Amino acid sequence: MNSLIGESNYWVLWTVIIGWAAVSIVLEQKYKWAAKITGAIIALLGAMLLANFKIIPTSSPVYDTVWDYVIPVAIPLLLFKADIRKIYKESGRMFGMFNISAIGTVLGAFIATFVFGAFVPHLYKIAGMITGSYIGGGVNFVAMTAAFNAPENITNATIVADNMVMALYFLIVMNLASSKFLIKKFGLESGENSSENTGAADYWKGKEISLKDIAVSLAVAFFIACISNMAAGYFKTVIPKDNTVMEIINTIFGNMYLIMTTLTLILATVFSKFFNKINGSDEIGTFLIYLFFVVLGIPASIMEILKHGAVLFPFCLLIVIVNLLFSLFVGKLFKFKLDEILLSTNAAIGGPTTAAAMAIAKGWNTLIIPVMLSGIWGYILGNYMGVIVGNILKYTVG
Repeated sequence: MNSLIGESNYWVLWTVIIGWAAVSIVLEQKYKWAAKITGAIIALLGAMLLANFKIIPTSSPVYDTVWDYVIPVAIPLLLFKADIRKIYKESGRMFGMFNISAIGTVLGAFIATFVFGAFVPHLYKIAGMITGSYIGGGVNFVAMTAAFNAPENITNATIVADNMVMALYFLIVMNLASSKFLIKKFGLESGENSSENTGAADYWKGKEISLKDIAVSLAVAFFIACISNMAAGYFKTVIPKDNTVMEIINTIFGNMYLIMTTLTLILATVFSKFFNKINGSDEIGTFLIYLFFVVLGIPASIMEILKHGAVLFPFCLLIVIVNLLFSLFVGKLFKFKLDEILLSTNAAIGGPTTAAAMAIAKGWNTLIIPVMLSGIWGYILGNYMGVIVGNILKYTVG
């Protein structure tokens, strides 16, 4: 049965994609129930329903454009503030604790692979995607999805399981943050008198964005994406694949997203003054990511997602449990405080925005900037570790 909207009806399809992304963002920011579900899931589920009810087609050149051009432009936009010198200098102790949490994610990925590996389809791809996601959040999930190119139904089942686990995880972490027992055992870096507040709206208020900001942001992002694509194609051609080691090297250096991450990191560090003056790159990049979530849900079969989600949920859950326990254990050994530990593991699993929101909600105001900077470092680290873990599992487990 053909869909109501044809695959060549480009104007209507672009309108649906952009319109539903906008609706998802508005709902998430306006209603508490939508914020709990997350805008990403709303975007994905809405598109899935439109496709399963034959309103829009499951394939179209429009969707290919989002994969081939929109995502590669979105990633650099979100890394413009990734000045490694500033991150290291101003994130303080949080930087060290964040890296401990990142190790917890990698350890969790290998343990989950050992426990559930026989039941997880496309194991190395899923493990790589989730490793990236649980070191930097949704931005890394997008990059790893494009890098590993897992089947759409598997990817959609993974993102549903991923978001369900994150929602449960954030609820647990917020409750642990109020535990008098843990506060007594670990202490609080931000002080014992921290109190919960509702300053999130003020903190995330709109900022001035000029026409020049938009023009420069997009021009630089396209330049980085273009150079990265050309470099990846070159390395894939010149690096031989004579043995397993060389094949792994070819895969890493031929990965557009790792080159893009590295190039953006170098530029954002060397030309930090230039990039710091650009406003709006985060907003533009995040909106483009929402377009990705809409397109991601379109080819998905609801039955397939339910089928694969049954094993992917415990797979993801075990990874975050290992991350949390490892972070608490090692954090205690190195005398980190409870708020530093919980914010670091939050930044690893959900990204800098969720961690900052938690810091604001708990009144840990002195840790907002450090955890934001550490979370931005996660954008970089997560892409590398996702590719590395995925490829290790590819050639060891299969």
